[in-house]
Amino acid sequence: MSFHSTLRNALRPYYQRNPSLKRMLKAADANADLLKHSLARISPSVISPDPRYLYLTLTADCNLRCKGCNYGRDFMPGHELELELVKSAVDDAKAAGIERVRLYGGEPLIHRDLPEIVAHIADRGLDMWMTTNAVLLKARAAPLVEAGLRHISVGFYGTGDGYNAYVQRPSRFQKVEESIAYMRETYAETVSMHLDWLLMRPTATPEAFEATWAFARRYEIPLYINLVHYSLPYFVKESQELQFSPQDRPALERLSERLLECKAERPDLVVNSEPGIRSIPDWLIKGPEMRVPCTEYQLIWVGPDGTVQMCYVTFELGNLHQDRLSELLFTEAHRKAARDAHALNCPNCHCSYDKRVLAHGPSRRAYRGGPALGPHSPGSA
Repeated sequence: MSFHSTLRNALRPYYQRNPSLKRMLKAADANADLLKHSLARISPSVISPDPRYLYLTLTADCNLRCKGCNYGRDFMPGHELELELVKSAVDDAKAAGIERVRLYGGEPLIHRDLPEIVAHIADRGLDMWMTTNAVLLKARAAPLVEAGLRHISVGFYGTGDGYNAYVQRPSRFQKVEESIAYMRETYAETVSMHLDWLLMRPTATPEAFEATWAFARRYEIPLYINLVHYSLPYFVKESQELQFSPQDRPALERLSERLLECKAERPDLVVNSEPGIRSIPDWLIKGPEMRVPCTEYQLIWVGPDGTVQMCYVTFELGNLHQDRLSELLFTEAHRKAARDAHALNCPNCHCSYDKRVLAHGPSRRAYRGGPALGPHSPGSA
């Protein structure tokens, strides 16, 4: 177990009750990553596997048909992780010093063993959160909270008719809002939540954003800005309806400025850092030309078919149907994947873009103040 994991485990009872301490630890982590990445420019060997997060894709099935997502269709259709496989992976993650487990899919609320999975993770003393579309959340929350679920992120694709059009199912936004209202009313003191808002062309208009911001304020639920993907294997990449073009830069820069205003007004409701927000136009316009070192050597991703990778996109390490997770961690393949990820010897997605900006000295300095810098910013190839 790493020193970082040992320290976090020791401090967990305190920072869970003290949000300011949690923010201080997050800032300390960012500064530690910055130092490591600075040293890596001289000596790449300082980058090694440091798994802190285990992402478990419990099922590929979903009750929506989002325009940008291929889960349950072209991507691993019909697959789900069996209960005993999940328990084994969680036990190995605990032994390896992994600190947090994310449960998602597909739609994790569809998984029949979800309450037992949550209970097992809670019993092992690991932090966890579940990412859901929230359509079924109101009906299925009680046993999950009883089992130990304490944080939920909600995939959020706009509001009202815009949301329904994107998920290609009528009247689903009403169910999402009912679920969130129920959670805030019933479990406000027990379960924290945030919105994983997807920034894509349909949600980037001033009207669409203001509706989302009003929703976040209405339910006092923080907003994290996710960016429409160009490299995830389960994401539809060719849709011009969703993706941005260079002509969209002025609109994205205006939106970035509006997000900074919202963060200044309500810092508790905008999760992203200010440098991260300023970098958004560059990430969305430049795509893989943004050469900002990756931090996903801190991640282990498990697909619904048991595939184990070091990140969402690539760096396959094995499969849980053939090997235990413990046998796939800290191997030579894992070490090489960590170095290759940091060096961007990969499709170079924008996963963890905010964290990457904070861990990269030139980007952190460039995006510290003022607008996004356009084609000559430090992320240029």
